[in-house]
Amino acid sequence: MSPPDIIALRQYLGAGPKDRTISDARHSVSLTDMIEHSCLTGGSFELSGRSVLLATSRQLLSALAMIELDGVARRILLGPPDLDWDRLQVLLDQAGIDTIVTDQPLHRCSAGKRAIIGVDLPERKAVGRKVDHATEWLMLTSGTSGLPKIVRHTLDGLAGAIIADGPARYRNATWATFYDIRRYGGLQIFLRAVIGGGSMVLSEPGEAIAVHVARLRAGGVTHVSGTPSHWRKLLMSGTSANFAPHYVRLSGEIADQAVLDGLARAFPHASIGHAYASTEAGVGFSVDDGREGFPAHLIGQNHAGVEMKVVDGSLRIRSRRTARAYVGTDAPPLADTEGFVDTGDMVELRGERYHFVGRRGGVINIGGLKVHPEEVEAVINRHASVQMSRARSRRSPITGAIVVADVILTNGTDGDRHETIRAEILSQCKDCLAVWKVPAVIRFVERLDVTAAGKLARTDA
Repeated sequence: MSPPDIIALRQYLGAGPKDRTISDARHSVSLTDMIEHSCLTGGSFELSGRSVLLATSRQLLSALAMIELDGVARRILLGPPDLDWDRLQVLLDQAGIDTIVTDQPLHRCSAGKRAIIGVDLPERKAVGRKVDHATEWLMLTSGTSGLPKIVRHTLDGLAGAIIADGPARYRNATWATFYDIRRYGGLQIFLRAVIGGGSMVLSEPGEAIAVHVARLRAGGVTHVSGTPSHWRKLLMSGTSANFAPHYVRLSGEIADQAVLDGLARAFPHASIGHAYASTEAGVGFSVDDGREGFPAHLIGQNHAGVEMKVVDGSLRIRSRRTARAYVGTDAPPLADTEGFVDTGDMVELRGERYHFVGRRGGVINIGGLKVHPEEVEAVINRHASVQMSRARSRRSPITGAIVVADVILTNGTDGDRHETIRAEILSQCKDCLAVWKVPAVIRFVERLDVTAAGKLARTDA
């Protein structure tokens, strides 16, 4: 591929208004300034053709480095915020990483024989910069018990849904996400901001929701994305009354009807929808009709270059937006012989609509009968006094396991009504679920843990 055919992120920096920025709680950087300035302590020419691990303490530095490295480095491995250097060494070898770009002090034993390049705010003039590589983007899967897999993407694949929407559609938008941009969901929003001619306000780890929302409001954020768990926490916080985004999107978890209805009440003038995407399968589709699940007609047809089918209850996707491959000498094939990626997300046809019921690997086994915890949660969340729930497995000497539900009630719920509410939830579950799926225990709790990827933490009770 000749250089003129290579499109890199920095080539989008001049699009849109001149006051485009990317910011966190401490700094705001002009994207226009990134055209002429460098955030690397060495010149980008030193990284031409290199295989780079990007490992920074702040999302902002990662964002700036992504812009500068794309089109220069041969490949970029995005280091997640919860980077474990001891486990990482194996992955660096698998990915052929020869350079580490970081703002953190590294001992030579951590880096091994790899070169170390520093990264900071862009205060230096850029020199020797040219686009000469179609950079590979490497990401780590999350939610696995062993070493994560390394997934290889291309920029045109990552940006496929953005290009399909038309980049000009979101010009002048100011984006935000509860995700970290070094994970797939957050990266999608970052790319929408850069490619679409907008700005972006980044999240901060451990930031209180009220403080975060205040920053989004002060930054003029118009478009926001997060997991259903992120949005439930925002709704519980009571901060939505002072926030009025134009565009609200959910992805990363099953968007049940309860959370969609809650967001519609909180943001009556916003466009509210949920999207399906995964690190391996890429962006599949979005649903904007306010209903959970997705229309059955999306299966078996080509919609905007995306084809989907259901095999043994599992959703499979084929498109140019999917990852290209897993990386590593013993890496398994990412797609089947027809090019479809098995998402592992289980769906069920109900009338003219498919509904997500849970992950294939996350089922609870009740005496040989399967229970998807997400299916139980969707029913519990319909109760008017429930804000959020989590279904888990607890060992049982008789059936092997039972279903236990942890439930957060809405603010202001009268404690004297707890037993009534518990009985109502049980009745609701008995009406909607098979008998073995009904929770044996319902516990009211103050909080539920969420993983670094913004999903409910799912451990046995």
